[in-house]
Amino acid sequence: MLIYTLYQIISYLVQIIVMVVIVQFVLSLLISFNVVSMQNQFVEGLWRALNAILDPILRPIRRLLPDTGMLDLSPLVLIVGLNIILIILGNLI
Repeated sequence: MLIYTLYQIISYLVQIIVMVVIVQFVLSLLISFNVVSMQNQFVEGLWRALNAILDPILRPIRRLLPDTGMLDLSPLVLIVGLNIILIILGNLI
C-alpha cells in the first residue's frame, strides 16, 4: 500500500512539472509574438520564476540534445521521459 501511495505522489509531481512546462511554452509563445510584453512586471516575474524552476531540469537534457537552432526540444524530451518513468513505475507496482 505504501508503494502505491508513493507512486501516486510521484504521479502528481510529474503532472505538476508537465503543467509548468506547458505554461512556460505558452508564455514563451506569447512573448515571442508580442502578445504580452516583458516590460510588464508580472510577466517578467512569472517568466523568471518558471525559468528558475525548469532550467535545472532542462539544462542536462539540452546538453545531450543536438543543437537545433531556434527550436528547443528539451521540454518535449522531459515530458516524454517523465511519462516513460511513470509507465515503468506503474508496471512495477
